[in-house]
Amino acid sequence: MTGMRVLLVEDDDRLADALTTALTGRGHRVERVVRAGDGLRLKDGCDFVLLDLGLPDMDGLDMLRRLRRVSAVPVIVITARTEERAVLRGLRAGADDYLVKPFKIMELLARMDAVARRSAPVRGAGGRSPAADLVEAGDVRIDLRAREVVVDGRPVALTRREFDVLALLAREPGVVRSREEILDAVWGDAFLAASRSLDVHIAGIRAKTGRPGLIRTLRGTGYRLGVDG
Repeated sequence: MTGMRVLLVEDDDRLADALTTALTGRGHRVERVVRAGDGLRLKDGCDFVLLDLGLPDMDGLDMLRRLRRVSAVPVIVITARTEERAVLRGLRAGADDYLVKPFKIMELLARMDAVARRSAPVRGAGGRSPAADLVEAGDVRIDLRAREVVVDGRPVALTRREFDVLALLAREPGVVRSREEILDAVWGDAFLAASRSLDVHIAGIRAKTGRPGLIRTLRGTGYRLGVDG
């Protein structure tokens, strides 16, 4: 993916310079800011956000939560925090991916490409019925094209990756998907080190929809879409 407007929220000058050089070399335009407040002000003019958590005016997770209230722009968190709790908090707050410093620039670029591909709008094939993009499970209505979920007539806001997990299961409701298959399809890595992120996202879907049976766990096998009557 090239030609994106990338908002880099990072207070480390050396890392920011290296990232700006690498991203510019890939054809992206980079707007770098140091403060979370400036990042929130510039959010509408970007296609992608790279967000450090250790910012001088606000914790990066707080910025991410505020951002997610008004925007679905793809976000990769880049931070020196290595504890699993910090990783899970970042994912729960709505990050699309998470990289711990120090990391290789090429790994970041590859992950950005993967997130951007998954975030691209879905274009229907010629002759495809719009009804094929609507899936109902009990009182849950999933619009795969519009990326919308409605429960009992009430819109439910999922993070981008939560919706990706739900959509994978909804496209073929009777099919059981293994953990490895979901991780490969949604994260691009069947052996993702932080594989607990899948558990976090499934728990998030169940909690936000208020339908614990919407995703059924088949122990030793995987997951499938369910109907919570």
